[in-house]
Amino acid sequence: MSEIVFERATRSFARSGKPAVDALDLRVGVGECMVLVGPSGSGKSTTLRMVAGLEPLDSGEIWIRGRDVTRDGPQDRDVAMVFQNYALYPFLSVEENIAFPLKMAKVPKSKRREKVRVAAEMLGLEQLLERKPAQLSGGQRQRVAMGRAIVREPVAFLMDEPLSNLDALLRVQMRAEIASLQRRLGVTTVYVTHNQVEAMTMGSRVSVLRDGRLQQCAKPSELYERPANVFVAGFMGPAPMNLMTVPLNGSGAVELGGVNVELPDAARASAACSALSDVVLGVRPEHIEIGAGDGIKARTTRLEHLGADSNISCALLAGGRAHQLVVRTSGARAPREGELVTLHVAISAYHWFSPVSGERLADRA
Repeated sequence: MSEIVFERATRSFARSGKPAVDALDLRVGVGECMVLVGPSGSGKSTTLRMVAGLEPLDSGEIWIRGRDVTRDGPQDRDVAMVFQNYALYPFLSVEENIAFPLKMAKVPKSKRREKVRVAAEMLGLEQLLERKPAQLSGGQRQRVAMGRAIVREPVAFLMDEPLSNLDALLRVQMRAEIASLQRRLGVTTVYVTHNQVEAMTMGSRVSVLRDGRLQQCAKPSELYERPANVFVAGFMGPAPMNLMTVPLNGSGAVELGGVNVELPDAARASAACSALSDVVLGVRPEHIEIGAGDGIKARTTRLEHLGADSNISCALLAGGRAHQLVVRTSGARAPREGELVTLHVAISAYHWFSPVSGERLADRA
């Protein structure tokens, strides 16, 4: 098994003024599934190609299994890559496609057939070995690409958005299968996706990239509960976090829809230390409840019915400024458009960030 280590790894392209991957420091543990996630142009695929040896580094190093592979060619790194478009040979059968890397390595035919048989059973491809790729569904082609990687018994799998060409239902099924397979094989895996749900459900840890720089690397639960900055807060989660820049009042609190919301002591001290007059308040749509009595006063402006749930856009005043926020609630309890509502948020559900740096304000002493 293999550990993969990036040390200040940097890759620039001549046509661009800034690096595609900028001084990346990251350690992927033995047997870990590390997911790289971020918007288009964040450097995810470039990072993966750097590990594979398909993109040279301009500076920094990459280590695999305790060996510096920075200057090694792709054939010398013992990693297997699964591509977005599957990269299957159309004129070869499923069996021949899976066995192809073994044939290139001059593995004896009897051993090739045994390895293909084991991989095919693992992936449910036993009845499809004689078919050509054109006779397969998208999910079956993806399994063939996985089988071709598995038979090599590499030190690491590198997966570049392998599910992006599948429909939504098949994606859910395949991501569960790949996650289960990765855990069973225990092979170190670096998995690239732009899909936040895919990242949160598949990664033992998730690395969030933006403009070539690592924003945060943590377990999915930590990314959700304690995002390191405004970007991670807005990007990760089942729905974007509500983020509002609001003024601090004289008591070191903020006013939200007629309610005084106290910052935690550590966050208030951090804001004072940085001489902030405003803070960025964050709260997730699913952490806001619509109720009665005293609470945050808002008016609904738009309803989106999603079946079991509804997304409700609300207008409110915070520190004398107009803001919009989204509430996710049960579809059966959704108010009417234009209705005056009372919102309730647990004090522990608020997140606090600096409007200057975008970084999270300390919420623990």
